[in-house]
Amino acid sequence: MDILLIAGLWLDGSAWDDVVPALEALGHRPVPIMLPGQGDGSASATLDDQAAAVLAAVDSASGNPMVVGHSAACTLAWLAADARPERVAKVAFVGGFPAAGGQPYADFFELKDGVMPFPGWGPFEGPDSADLGEEARRDFASAAIPVPAGVTKGVVRLTDERRFSVPVLVVCPEFTPAQAQEWIAAGDVPELGRAEHLELVDIDSGHWPMITKPAELARILAAAAPEA
Repeated sequence: MDILLIAGLWLDGSAWDDVVPALEALGHRPVPIMLPGQGDGSASATLDDQAAAVLAAVDSASGNPMVVGHSAACTLAWLAADARPERVAKVAFVGGFPAAGGQPYADFFELKDGVMPFPGWGPFEGPDSADLGEEARRDFASAAIPVPAGVTKGVVRLTDERRFSVPVLVVCPEFTPAQAQEWIAAGDVPELGRAEHLELVDIDSGHWPMITKPAELARILAAAAPEA
């Protein structure tokens, strides 16, 4: 099965470099998606541009793909389910949840000169980054790509309620499945409160399991992939 991989803020498709061969060994065709504004040098990219790149990958996939979003990019994966509910076989959210319609995509940190740079490790101290060693932190920070304001401040637009029938997997790294269930039940994640087919799986990692637990993440995704 084609498994489309969308990295979160400050990352490009190379974030999945260690996951790709593990998924291939398990019989799947992983496709890391290059997002406009995150690796192509564009500082003027918008959320619509990134969503269009994801949809282009869905439309060119062999069969109906599984779409995987990490962190903020969980929203991009959900936008694909909203725009192509008949084409997306399953959505997987790794370390995050989709934003609700009408909300900004990722208005989390200060903008500088029209982009949102990586803010340093301060906001991520604790469970998010506990499994990242000093070398991994240095490598991440040095390679981090400032994300254009047109992406981070883009407004999420959801229009097709058939998205709720698309099966959803939530991979829980720095939080537990029980915590995720509590947040969903409390209404903190309204989109998932209406999901008709929802599965939550734990992974013992911080916020970036594609870096620290790539083989385990690949096994989880492969096990959850629908039969092609």
